[in-house]
Amino acid sequence: MALDPQAMREPLEIKQQKRGDLVAEAIKRLITEGNLLPGDRLPREIELQQMFSVSKSTIREALKSLEVQGLIKVSTGPSGGGMVVEVPLERTFQLMQNYLFFKEVSIDDIYTVRQLLEPELAAGAVPHLTEADFEALENNMTCCSPASHDRRELLRQRQADVDFHDILAAANPNSFLRFTCELVNEMIRQLIVFGNETPRKEHEKFGTANVNIHRQITDAARAGDAQRVRELMQFHMQEARTYIKRMNGKLRGRLILDSDIADMQQRVRSQLGATAPVKTSRATTKRSVAAEPEVAVVKVPRKTAAKRVEIGGAKAAPKAAVKAPAKKAVKAAGKSEVAARAPRRKTT
Repeated sequence: MALDPQAMREPLEIKQQKRGDLVAEAIKRLITEGNLLPGDRLPREIELQQMFSVSKSTIREALKSLEVQGLIKVSTGPSGGGMVVEVPLERTFQLMQNYLFFKEVSIDDIYTVRQLLEPELAAGAVPHLTEADFEALENNMTCCSPASHDRRELLRQRQADVDFHDILAAANPNSFLRFTCELVNEMIRQLIVFGNETPRKEHEKFGTANVNIHRQITDAARAGDAQRVRELMQFHMQEARTYIKRMNGKLRGRLILDSDIADMQQRVRSQLGATAPVKTSRATTKRSVAAEPEVAVVKVPRKTAAKRVEIGGAKAAPKAAVKAPAKKAVKAAGKSEVAARAPRRKTT
């Protein structure tokens, strides 16, 4: 295909990245190169201003961007600032499910993935299940049996059936397999619905079948028979797909809200038996809430203020020191950042 000479002469529109975004990327590099861990604190705002030679508003914009991404948590007060945190599992679920909202995903697609992954996940969990895990599995089966005659309670039991699989997932040491299965399980909880026309007897049959197969899986796991657990889970996934299609289960198109994340966090807390807010994902807690790590503060040398710091490939101008803002700062709308930071003229 030939190029149009006229089109080549026309100026190209190149979008310049916002300064706050460039600083956010630079802070990411700071976290990576400094090997910062959850609980470690970032330099204070004024120190970040020195490092990147930008205004306080730009630093706050960058920190807010990183907080939205789930990489840090920003607190206020004398000891406030940015602290590195582990990206919340629930936030990751929300982003993934909202991505799939714009794709054509069917129940068959979901159960094809489950049929491939769940048997391996369950078998891999067997050597790592603790007595607390078996107690949680037993409690789950008690909650789902017998099948309720109330339609609303029946639907709650269907969601609790999925919790059984999350308990197994939490025991599997393969973090990627665990994450994938938990994502699919959350999709089932959030997106699969049954119409009012579905006979109650079908729900009762499905519930009874689930409890029966869950009992067999639990007994095989207690016996340490990973291969038997794998075979039972394979059968369970085939049976579940058949039941859901027979019950006219459908995927509802919806975006996952922040309120849904709160529900997910509450469910994780109940599964972990924790009363405090969840600080890390199930992947790192290994079914127990770990003690909050010691807070480490990243010290910034004073000489840093006089150095050039690369932002997005370009070097920012050096800045000798960051002065406290004047009481009568210019706050008029539309003022550029450069104008706001312009040096004052000396008076004679």
